[in-house]
Amino acid sequence: MAKKKGDEKVNQTPQSDNEEQNFDEEPDFDDPEGYVDDIPDEELLADLLEKKPKESDGYENVIVVDGCPQVGPERLEKLQSVINKIFGKFGKIVSDFYPTNENGTTTGYIFLEYDNPQNAAEAVKATNNCKLDKQHTFLVNLFTDFKKYSEIPKEWEPPAPQPFKVQSDLQWYLMDPDAYDQFLVGIGTGVALQVWQNALPEPVLLQERPNWTETYAVWSPLGTYLATFHWRGVALWAGPKFSQFQKFYHPEARFISFSPCENYIVTFSPSSDRGDDKKLIIWDIRTGQEKRSFPPPDEYVTWPIFRWSKDDKFFARLGADVLSVYETPGFGLLDKKSIKIPGIRDFSWSPTDNVLAYWVAEDKDVPARVTLLELPNRTEIRSKNLFSVADCKIHWQKSGDYLCVKVDRYSKVKKDKNDIKYSGMYYNFEIFHMREKEIPVDSVEIKEPIQAFAWEPVGSKFAIIHGDPANICISFYQVNTGQAPTLLKKFENKPFNHLFWSPLGQFIVLANFGLTGGALEFLDTNDFTIMNVSDHYQMSGIEWDPTGRYVVTGVSSLKCKMDCGYYIRSFQGKVLKRVMKEGFAQFHWRPRPPTLLSEKQQKEIKKNLKKYYSQFESKDRMRSNKASKELVAKRTEQMKKYVEYREAKKQEWTEQKPRRLELRNYVDTDGLDTDQANTVEEIVEFFVKEEQTIIE
Repeated sequence: MAKKKGDEKVNQTPQSDNEEQNFDEEPDFDDPEGYVDDIPDEELLADLLEKKPKESDGYENVIVVDGCPQVGPERLEKLQSVINKIFGKFGKIVSDFYPTNENGTTTGYIFLEYDNPQNAAEAVKATNNCKLDKQHTFLVNLFTDFKKYSEIPKEWEPPAPQPFKVQSDLQWYLMDPDAYDQFLVGIGTGVALQVWQNALPEPVLLQERPNWTETYAVWSPLGTYLATFHWRGVALWAGPKFSQFQKFYHPEARFISFSPCENYIVTFSPSSDRGDDKKLIIWDIRTGQEKRSFPPPDEYVTWPIFRWSKDDKFFARLGADVLSVYETPGFGLLDKKSIKIPGIRDFSWSPTDNVLAYWVAEDKDVPARVTLLELPNRTEIRSKNLFSVADCKIHWQKSGDYLCVKVDRYSKVKKDKNDIKYSGMYYNFEIFHMREKEIPVDSVEIKEPIQAFAWEPVGSKFAIIHGDPANICISFYQVNTGQAPTLLKKFENKPFNHLFWSPLGQFIVLANFGLTGGALEFLDTNDFTIMNVSDHYQMSGIEWDPTGRYVVTGVSSLKCKMDCGYYIRSFQGKVLKRVMKEGFAQFHWRPRPPTLLSEKQQKEIKKNLKKYYSQFESKDRMRSNKASKELVAKRTEQMKKYVEYREAKKQEWTEQKPRRLELRNYVDTDGLDTDQANTVEEIVEFFVKEEQTIIE
């Protein structure tokens, strides 16, 4: 280091007259012999080491995009803008290169360099084979792949076996010894999510994450996965720790639907920038692969656009005078052609069979028609003509035993150019007996306007809310074999407009939704006993749990900003827990898959239910008294030790029997204790507890 002039006077040392002063000589900065440097580089050169080149820097960050449009200099800027918009989502693009020929026209391939290899790999995975337009499809590869593929050895060697990785248990929630159900709670328009276990005496929080989703979340049909939405696409979570199971790149996807067996998922992005052909995509859930994409619907349709058969073998889509049925796993049209059905308006799959029902509107002198179509052979197994039809709604019973088609009929019709007005409306319910020979059809006619209709999920009853707002009636019908449905009960002057059957049937909740709604009535349809009458002001939703033991009523912040939260009730309507949460947005019970027990086994369990009653009652009593887990564990351990000790002594007593007989001159006296004549009964009474109840 050079000396400063000011420092010379301070550091100057006296020198003899004979010593020659040489200020031009360079100082010696070498370390003395034997010196050991114990200061690490991370401490001395921390700022420089951050910029130290890494092995991953360089070619690993570069991708090659082939299939780009070949444009001249005047359109190059526009092409660069499009490319940056598409590929800039995956990370920062450090540099780009557009090769050109001697005329200045791009060659159709470009080089893009990202700031890290992870972003480059993600861009390749998401954009390869992505269509820019009808003439151009991107073929995207890492730059290093070209060298890798060019150096493939001529002799093939089998890959080394990979260590087995244990997959997380996707059905862990079904193994709970007490069969507790789980539920999802969304807070703040669904941004924060909580997963709870409906344990007793208090629910237990299993998982809570802020910013888990950007909009809302849904369970899969069998409860295996939890789906969340993000700006890049959809993610599925599963396992005991709700780790990420799969993700699907579909920017700004807002709607999803699962196939019934959870093999496939459909995503729809109204504003996706992956091209019109990529707005509706079907994915394989296990592999995460895109199976097929479709252009968006030409006009407004209800979601889901694709409707699946019960076994995931077929899915169908409604078009203009056509019904397009596709098959899996090829995802092509069934028999390579759509079914032409002029005037088709709606269709619905049977929940248990590969049968779909559709209805066709009237056309001049041709009546409307409801048809049952069996697939894949396309056989019409039943058809019924209907006259004076304005609209139809298809309602399948959950067990697939019955089909109800609600038919809106008219007495007069007036046509004004593109507008059709109906008057003198009345309604019919056409009941198809799916399990009977030749599928007979019965009809129930209602003169008043229909507010709601619902099948009993397990059983043969259905309920109808009908009448004018000033006089609402609720009617319950029983479907019988070989005869028309019979009216079981009719309630008049009821303030309800929605029906919610228990998943196991028998019990139903009557509810009133509206600006000032909230009235509730809990009904047992075996004898039509009103079990409870309650209310939940500004109520926005009702959900039964999968077992039919609990029902939840809630007020979402999306509807009302005051008193947001949910009530957990028993099936009889008694409020068990009130939870008030600011920003409460959604509540969903976790679905359960169908039982593996046969009907015979289920009947046997119900028949012998009294055997288990005392065991369940004991558990419920312990929970209601909030017995500590430590005390329960201690008592369980003591009971286990007692049983082991008793079994050991019992075995010892059995082994000693020959010796006892020998000592008693071979007279068996072991049974004398059970002799009633020599038994004395003693009754002991003791005080249990004393309770005082203050009645105001």
